[in-house]
Amino acid sequence: MKKALFIIIAPIGSYLIFSGTGEERTFETGGPKDVTVSIDGSAVPFSGASSGTVGDLLGELRSGTMEGDRVFPARDVRLSSGMTVFVEREKKVAIKVDGGTKDVVTHARTVEEALDEAGVATEEDDIVKPARGARLDPETDITVTRVEIREETVEKKIAFDTEETEDDELSWRKRVVTRKGENGVRTYRYRVSYHDGEEVGRKLLGSEVTREPVTEIVTQGTYVKTGKSHRGAASWYAHTGTMAAANPWLPMGSYVKVTNMDNGKSVIVKINDRGPFVPGRIIDLDRVAFAEIASVGAGVINVKMEEVVN
Repeated sequence: MKKALFIIIAPIGSYLIFSGTGEERTFETGGPKDVTVSIDGSAVPFSGASSGTVGDLLGELRSGTMEGDRVFPARDVRLSSGMTVFVEREKKVAIKVDGGTKDVVTHARTVEEALDEAGVATEEDDIVKPARGARLDPETDITVTRVEIREETVEKKIAFDTEETEDDELSWRKRVVTRKGENGVRTYRYRVSYHDGEEVGRKLLGSEVTREPVTEIVTQGTYVKTGKSHRGAASWYAHTGTMAAANPWLPMGSYVKVTNMDNGKSVIVKINDRGPFVPGRIIDLDRVAFAEIASVGAGVINVKMEEVVN
């Protein structure tokens, strides 16, 4: 039995076809159509499009696609009112990460999607430029800077103090360490930022003494044994700038104790020069030694000079 085919003209812009089975189908004619073009998620509506196919529409709207672009429906599909045409642009992306560059061809819409597609995992603190949510352009350079934040400790020395004591039973020539000093330690805690393995920032979080320093004790002997004593005048002169003096007769390298008879102050000096050759003067002290027992402005003072035998 033959099937009948009936065509009934519908309102302008479409026509109806009825088959013998009772199926009804509507087709658009070539009149203007209202469509939407969505390019990478950005939708733009167009009214009165006259193009016949999707490809014609994209060409008409100067939104021609490259060979690698994805278009849905396909380019050869005829347009109909209410249709949405989806275009996903092909993008060539260079991803600079971990010391190298990955060249990627993708249809991703955003930077984050492109990274995911390329298998580049990022942590929350990593710096991504352009930003993760930025729209991906056809040619985009993406830079990923690895950011590492860690806490570090640094130990710094605390120098020990030195305490001096005297021992009147120990020879004046003796100076001994009776307790060895030890440096202490102060530990500093820092929050350190690294970009691709290089330090870019350091913030002090706090510090504490993790080992107390030990004071060193040095004992100086004060026992002086004297022999022959001499009295006379003492003057001063600038010679070696040390605790030294000149004497006309005592052995070179010997030591004497010189006491200022006016104030009782005394000093021990080493004979390293000859003089003074002035009647009544028995010793010429180096300026620094003279200043220990009298004002240099005094010039000449009365002293007792005792030969040191220990």
